[in-house]
Amino acid sequence: MRNDARTEARQRAARVALTDGLLGRWQRRNTAATLPHVVEQVRASGVLDNFRRIAERTGEPFRGGYPFMDTDVYKTLEAAAYELARDAAPEDAVPEDAAVRAFYEEAVSLIERAQADDGYLSTFHQGPDATVPPWTDLAGGHELYNLGHLVQSALAAARRLGDDRLLAVARRFADLVVDRFGEDGRAEYCGHPQIEAALVELYRETGHEPYLRQAELFVERRGSGLFAKAPFGPAYYADHAPLHDLDTVTGHAVRMVYLAAGATDVAVERGDTARIDHLLRLWDDMVRTKSYVTGGIGSRHSDEAFGDRYELPSERAYAETCAAIGTMQWGWRLFLATGSAAVLDHVERVLYNGFAAGVSLDGTRFFYDNPLQRRPDHTDGRPVDPAEPLRRRWFGCACCPPNAARWISALQDHVALETPDGLTIALLTACRVRSAALSVDVVTDYPWDGRVTVRVRAARDEPSTLTLRIPAWATTPRVTIDGEAVAEVDDRAADGWLHLTSVWRPGQELVLDLPMPPALVVSHPAVDATRGAVAAVRGPVVHCLEQIDSPVPVDELVVHAVGDAPPSGDDLRSHALLADDPVLRHALTAHVSRQPAPSDDPYPAANRTDPSTSSTTTQVPLVPYHLWANRDPGAMRVWLRHT
Repeated sequence: MRNDARTEARQRAARVALTDGLLGRWQRRNTAATLPHVVEQVRASGVLDNFRRIAERTGEPFRGGYPFMDTDVYKTLEAAAYELARDAAPEDAVPEDAAVRAFYEEAVSLIERAQADDGYLSTFHQGPDATVPPWTDLAGGHELYNLGHLVQSALAAARRLGDDRLLAVARRFADLVVDRFGEDGRAEYCGHPQIEAALVELYRETGHEPYLRQAELFVERRGSGLFAKAPFGPAYYADHAPLHDLDTVTGHAVRMVYLAAGATDVAVERGDTARIDHLLRLWDDMVRTKSYVTGGIGSRHSDEAFGDRYELPSERAYAETCAAIGTMQWGWRLFLATGSAAVLDHVERVLYNGFAAGVSLDGTRFFYDNPLQRRPDHTDGRPVDPAEPLRRRWFGCACCPPNAARWISALQDHVALETPDGLTIALLTACRVRSAALSVDVVTDYPWDGRVTVRVRAARDEPSTLTLRIPAWATTPRVTIDGEAVAEVDDRAADGWLHLTSVWRPGQELVLDLPMPPALVVSHPAVDATRGAVAAVRGPVVHCLEQIDSPVPVDELVVHAVGDAPPSGDDLRSHALLADDPVLRHALTAHVSRQPAPSDDPYPAANRTDPSTSSTTTQVPLVPYHLWANRDPGAMRVWLRHT
């Protein structure tokens, strides 16, 4: 093991701490509510007992309907490693939950004891009652996918807690995989990509080159038709064509972005600029033609898949929470490889919208898929649990909740970047950052407010460069340093980055102002589902209209304009306008009129006038999309009818 790499990784991990901003509040919620809830549900689901049945030979049957249930434990352990190691928590953070510590210790012990002598570990395929022998179902068995999440939890434990127990387990399993699937082994790969990025990171931690080569082999082999006859067809497994031949993302959305993230890591380590350029083209095509305004991906419930270009139906958007996480993982890697501010702009869109909607305000309920519209009769004739009318506490296939917990626990690792000559602030959020050249405090209420204050705490006695990302939506940014205006900000930020080089002094204060007026946006005309409609955005945050905030059916409202402050007065039901309502606190005002359908005729003549349009304009609040479904269930729309 390379001790220098381990030390470097731990120092890098400690350099950013989220403070009193939205991301910091998410992280505190994760510590106090989400992770303890996930631990409780993982225990209740029996997933931990699957390891016990192997480690202690209990004779109990495998519990769960999927062969990849082990990953629920691994992802939870990854989140636990981050949260247990939190060393700069704000004063109001909830103390470490003893249940999380107990789960961590018990799970690590069971995993160690469940591993086979040859390094193999997959509880579905182990034990005397296993109905599917190891390595006989690569399309659906998920052994390599399991290993990928085991590796990532092991690296979190080693880097954050200095605990190498899981790393030893992961390396034994990875060595077995290299022996079986390496240069002289079986030219096969997993039905669900994920192992690729994990193996690259394991190589970065250990310096063991066979891990990198194995990741490269898995990327290069995919598309050879291994799963041509598997259920759902080869595209579902990203196996219908080699990755380098694709001109668009396709198939199962999570699989696709996980594969692209791993391929980006391989390309970076190999210095393969041609592959990075190709992956950037795939990313750009995905953002332009296959992403929702919320950043969500996957427009088909069938196969949880991408659709055709511009196939983006609102009420049938799948937009899985795991796909949002995979998108951000891929995007962060592309940013590191290319320096593209545009890539980070989209990562930010996903973060504050497509991903954030997947977790409830209290942190204990989740969306698996994230539609952009809910019709009034959505539940007619369908069984609905009155205790869980919208988000659910858990799922039979529970990939999203522990995935969200681990992503939130690691958010600080995706905020800033130390460069040889200074410091880059990639995501604008309240934080404290330490680096060799500059140490700063970032104070901001972004994304609710466009003012970002950077206060220098320490600096070296030579020029260094402070770099800030200027989002593309910010058309007139302003910057001052110690109250003095910085000229030509637009020119300096032409590529999305503002570079300021100086001999910085402790106490200096840079203020970045990003005007953030609300705006109505339209979709590309090829997006048939939203033609003639508008969506309200403010900065990076997309808004929506919930029925609870409208005195008339949301489908009958026509939007004329959008304003900055939430409405007040007697136009709305008072219970929706409580001053302490966290959903309404960041609402916008929509100026609307009512336009019910002129008749029950589903297809009236095109030139028929509508005499029923109301000339009275009223106001309704539009709430941030990621906060919808935290109050009474009802209809919801992101895309609204327009004049």
